[in-house]
Amino acid sequence: MREIVLDTETTGLEPSDGHRIVEIGAVELFNHLPTGRTYHQYINPERAMPKDAFEVHGLGDDFLRDKPVFSAICSAFLQFIGDAQLVIHNAAFDMKFLNSELQRAGLPGLPMNRATDTLMIARLRYPGSPASLDALCRRFGVDNTAREKHGALLDSEILAEVYLELVGGRQPDFALSAASTNPRQDSASGPSQDWRPRPRPVPLSPRITEEETAAHAAFVARLGEAAVWKKRL
Repeated sequence: MREIVLDTETTGLEPSDGHRIVEIGAVELFNHLPTGRTYHQYINPERAMPKDAFEVHGLGDDFLRDKPVFSAICSAFLQFIGDAQLVIHNAAFDMKFLNSELQRAGLPGLPMNRATDTLMIARLRYPGSPASLDALCRRFGVDNTAREKHGALLDSEILAEVYLELVGGRQPDFALSAASTNPRQDSASGPSQDWRPRPRPVPLSPRITEEETAAHAAFVARLGEAAVWKKRL
């Protein structure tokens, strides 16, 4: 199962007020493991950056002036996410901005059912408790010390760890900052669909006892020659 953990930074809170996306960051997971593939892009919003937004993410007009506009990067972005499920904290916010930008570019929007909202998962799992990304990092012991300001790629990497805790716990070798050693990964094209587990170098010792083996054989014998078990032995 391929999933994309995604975050955006914007110039404000509402695209209907003319606010735009200025940064997209995304991390690819395959069967709840990081593949090492990421997407990161700064975007020229074609408007001035409000002071309040600048204080959140630190992306100013001078920095963004020479960055590409959304219409120039949307093809690469859509190619990266493909048809994967999107994992987003407060999905309604990011999805309305993404769909606003796609509409501006003359492209169809992304359906809301493609987004898994970790904020809603956290609120359902821990009702009445703080559910911000920082609060969940504290709850699960996820290191967010590098998060001095909001940044789309860093927040995606942190959210990926939080998400795996929310759905059942991190894999022991989960390491977003390291190069992927996932055997499912094909360096050129992403996760390989042809991956198969290798046989164990030393087969596991059987756990069934001789008494259990004899009892099973006697049971199968009583089923008659037409029994399915006979055909599988």
